[in-house]
Amino acid sequence: WKKRRRVMAHGLRVSGWIVGAGREGREGRKGDVKASIRPGSLHSLGYLLEEEDRQRAAQMYQRALAGKEKTWGPQHTSTLETVNNLGLLYAALGRLEEAETMHQRALAGREKAWGPQHTSTLETVNNLGILYKDLGRLEEAETMYQRALAGREKTWGPHHTSTLTTVNNLGNLYMNLGRLEEAEQMYQRALAGYAKAIHPDNLLTCVPALNNMWAFASLRQSQGRIEDARHWYSQALLGYEKTLGERSDKSQALRNNLAALASEEEEEEG
Repeated sequence: WKKRRRVMAHGLRVSGWIVGAGREGREGRKGDVKASIRPGSLHSLGYLLEEEDRQRAAQMYQRALAGKEKTWGPQHTSTLETVNNLGLLYAALGRLEEAETMHQRALAGREKAWGPQHTSTLETVNNLGILYKDLGRLEEAETMYQRALAGREKTWGPHHTSTLTTVNNLGNLYMNLGRLEEAEQMYQRALAGYAKAIHPDNLLTCVPALNNMWAFASLRQSQGRIEDARHWYSQALLGYEKTLGERSDKSQALRNNLAALASEEEEEEG
């Protein structure tokens, strides 16, 4: 974790130099700095900075996209990779209309380049499902998730971690729709799948598996099964603290969940 923080700090310094030098270039003092930096390097910087500074990451991706479009064209698969990542980042920033534009562009391009069943195409289909859920367009979200699940089961099998991510996403959607029995089926399938696909020593460092534990804990809490909820919240918290750090947003949110759970128990006992 400390090594990761050092790498991200270096990325922030480099991206700051790029942004500052780019401004100087536009003002005519240092030439075209952007042209001297490879789009792939800018894309990598964007990826590196996503968790630390999303606004800066968006700037890097935008510069990478402009460079890739100029170098390889708008339909090149590398260009579409940046389009896809920019869509994810816009969604994380709450810029949902822009996110949809990017995801739709990535989907159309990937379907044309690789076909509807390619793993990259299915990745974007799954991303659109997440976005539609966040937009409250739940029927469209279910359509995207079902398409992604069918494709991933066919391509990778039912126990692949990418397949299980979509299974968990469907569970989240069914929770939102109040279809709790279906949500439970999806969550339990994902839990069993992760336990089978990932070595026990690595399970608590797999963020998708941790997300599944958190979701299942929320379901158990809503069902009044407090001990189950505490167990899965605690497991997820251990993993997030190990993987993302004790001060990460997810770690803090889970500690709040556990505290709320304890308060609920005290009220019931009182």
